[in-house]
Amino acid sequence: MTLPIATPVSPMLAKAVPTVPAADSVPGGLSYEPKWDGFRCIVIRDGDEIELASRGSKPLTRYFPEVVERVREHLPPRCVVDAEIVVRAGAAGAEHLDWDLLSQRIHPAASRVAKLSAETPAELICFDLLADDDRDHTDRPFRERRAALESLLADVSPASGIHLTRVTRDPELAQSWFEDFEGAGLDGVVAKPLDGTYEQGRRTMLKVKHKRTAEAVVVGYRVHKSGQGVGSLLLGLVDEGGRIVNVGGIAAFTAARRLELVEELEPYVMREEDGSVVAAETDRSRFSSSKDVSYVPLRPERVVEVAFDQLEKSRFRHAVTFLRWRPDREPMSCTLAQVSRAPRYDLGRVLVE
Repeated sequence: MTLPIATPVSPMLAKAVPTVPAADSVPGGLSYEPKWDGFRCIVIRDGDEIELASRGSKPLTRYFPEVVERVREHLPPRCVVDAEIVVRAGAAGAEHLDWDLLSQRIHPAASRVAKLSAETPAELICFDLLADDDRDHTDRPFRERRAALESLLADVSPASGIHLTRVTRDPELAQSWFEDFEGAGLDGVVAKPLDGTYEQGRRTMLKVKHKRTAEAVVVGYRVHKSGQGVGSLLLGLVDEGGRIVNVGGIAAFTAARRLELVEELEPYVMREEDGSVVAAETDRSRFSSSKDVSYVPLRPERVVEVAFDQLEKSRFRHAVTFLRWRPDREPMSCTLAQVSRAPRYDLGRVLVE
C-alpha cells in the first residue's frame, strides 16, 4: 500500500475520568461522542487492497468479509479511518449491540465465517479520519478531521451499514447520552480535544465508563501462569433455577496478594477422599481450545463485592475489580436478578440523529 501515513497504525487511546468533563476543561474545548462497545478497527484502503486492523494490529479482515465489501462500495479508494466494528441484535425499535454475537465472529473456519457474515452481519461506526487520498490528516486538529470525515460520509446512507458517530459540544447532552445509551449496549462517553492532533498510541482522549457494584460467589480459582499463587478468582451468580452459573472472574492481583489468597482460600478447596483437589475445568470455547482451562474448585461459601461496568446476559463484560469480601452476605442471595442493569434503549435511535 502507498498511503500518506505509515501502516500499521496504533490507535489513539483514552484515559479514564470519573465524570463527563466540562467543555472548557482543556484549551480549545472538547467534543463528545458515544463510546461504542465493539472491536476497535483501523480501516485501511488503497484501491482494491482493504485491511481491517485491530487495536493490536491483528488483522480482522478475514472475519468480516461483509464489512470489507461495505468499505469497497462506500468509502473512497484511498483512505484510513478510525472506527468500531459492531453487531446489532433485537427487533426493530428494541435493537442493541450484542457482544456475544460479535465475539462469535472470530472463528478459524472459513465456512463458519461465511455463514455468520450472512446471519449476523457487522456494521462500521466511523469516528475519525486519518488519511484521504494523498492527504495526511493526523497532524490536523480534531475539529478539522471531523469536518473532513463528515464530508467524506455525506452521501453514505445508514442503510449501507457504515455510520458516522454522533458528536456534540454540549456536556449536558453528553451526560444524557451516557445515561440513556447504555441501555442500547454502549459503553459510555468519549471526550476529544477539538484542537488535538491524532497521537498514535497515546491516551490523549478522555473516557467515562459505567461502573456498578455487585456481590458474587467465589466458585474457584486458576493458578497464576507463573505457577505461584492465584491467577484469577472465578465468580458465580445464582440463576432463576437456583443454580450457580459462571459469570466471569477477577485477575488483577499483586504477586504478594496472589500468594496470600492461596492460604486464605485453602479451607474452601474441594477435595477427594484421598485429599487430592477435585478435578475441574471451565467450558472450552474457540478462544480457549488450546489453553489450560483447569481450576481449583471452591465450596461456594465466600462472597465478594466487585465493581463492573456491564452485565450482558449472564456474563460480566470487561474487567471486574475486587472491592472487598462480604462475610455478611449469604452466597445464595447473590442472584443474577439483584444485579443492576441499564433500562433498555433502542440502538436505532443512537445511530440516527
